[in-house]
Amino acid sequence: MTAQPVLIVGSIGIDDVETPFGKAERVLGGSAVYASAAASLLAPVRLVGVAGEDLPKDAFGFLERRGVDLQGLQVVKGGKTFRWSGKYHFDLNARDTLLTELNTLGTFEPRLPASYRDTRFVFLGNLQPRVQEQVLHGLSGRPTLTVMDTMNLWIETARQDLGRVLEGVDVLVINDSEARMLTGTHNLVRAASAIRLLGPANVVIKKGEHGALLFTAQGTFSAPALPLEDVFDPTGAGDAFAGGFIGSLAREGKTDMEAMRRAVIAGSAAASFCVEQFSVQGLRDRTPRDLEQRIQRFRDLARWS
Repeated sequence: MTAQPVLIVGSIGIDDVETPFGKAERVLGGSAVYASAAASLLAPVRLVGVAGEDLPKDAFGFLERRGVDLQGLQVVKGGKTFRWSGKYHFDLNARDTLLTELNTLGTFEPRLPASYRDTRFVFLGNLQPRVQEQVLHGLSGRPTLTVMDTMNLWIETARQDLGRVLEGVDVLVINDSEARMLTGTHNLVRAASAIRLLGPANVVIKKGEHGALLFTAQGTFSAPALPLEDVFDPTGAGDAFAGGFIGSLAREGKTDMEAMRRAVIAGSAAASFCVEQFSVQGLRDRTPRDLEQRIQRFRDLARWS
């Protein structure tokens, strides 16, 4: 079976991250980077994003070696890359944002190369909803599957634009606090039902170290998180999850309930690599075999008879 290509549109950033277990400065980040690093272990990836000339020239070397197509990468002459700085609390579920500089991301207008427009599996990373909408309009025809992410900022400040994008996608991947904010509902089962009424037929609610929930018309699936001894940096774990999720579906070329269950586990496995090191280091040198072995650990964890 030949895997279908995945189109990934998202941010590219330079991050400064501090956790109780260490610090990393001026490291590669952004939703497009984390999602591509994970998805490329499963399927061919076509990346769309924007960066400035301050990004190290070899920043994408590991993705290129995996065959990631970078025709959609825009490098703005004289521009500066999106910058983010954050400090995590001891439990790693809470963090303080210390710095956000949109720079080139603030005026990002995604340009899809002609060879990208017929991509059947599409992931819209956490960007302004109007940018996500532009990507959907730039595609030729209806994709097989569109997956999107969002965040509390857009729920609060761009609700109308977000609503239009939700109407046109198949899967929303969102964390538990954002699901509650979007729906005004504390119960996650009811929140998922409310989100599905907004457009997406399928909803994945991420719960960090407590796993993830998948809601579809065919039923509900609960996936565990893998207990890890070393957790250093959760930055990008949600994007790595989304990349593993859509990469798995593109590899199979299927979108039924059973395929989505497997995709949730693949996403969880990719995210578990991500948190073990700072930045993309936990995903940089992984292989498809590494991912399959990690998926097997999930199978062993969940086996009950």
